[in-house]
Amino acid sequence: MKTKVHAAAGITGFLCILLFWTSTTVSELFGSYDDIIGVKNMILNGMLILIPAMMVVGASGMSLGAKRKDPMSQAKKKRMPIIGLNGILVLIPSAFFLASKANAGEFDSAFYTVQAIELIAGALNLTLMGLNTRDGLRMTGRIRRRQ
Repeated sequence: MKTKVHAAAGITGFLCILLFWTSTTVSELFGSYDDIIGVKNMILNGMLILIPAMMVVGASGMSLGAKRKDPMSQAKKKRMPIIGLNGILVLIPSAFFLASKANAGEFDSAFYTVQAIELIAGALNLTLMGLNTRDGLRMTGRIRRRQ
């Protein structure tokens, strides 16, 4: 049961970040300022799903891997603090800053600088979460290790 909760929370968190990242990229490249404002506000609302999912995946992962010492679980344990700190210190504050600037119609250099940082940080978290997912699937035997 705990494994299923962990997997569901991990997939939810990954898909939220992927949706945020993709929506941001598409709205910035092809959308109007109104589209960008809508995406920034959607991301803030989406935090109500993302943050609890990340808390559940972190807590359940620590519980599941508490006694494990194998290389894959150690790698997952090393990635999680980076994912968490990146979210808390970069992604969440950026989301609030960008939504505030967008709602004020201030699409200036500060907005685009923080936007670039947020996209890089989001891509980093997607990469690390993808690696954790891959390793988790290998640990459970759902996918085979490369020879």
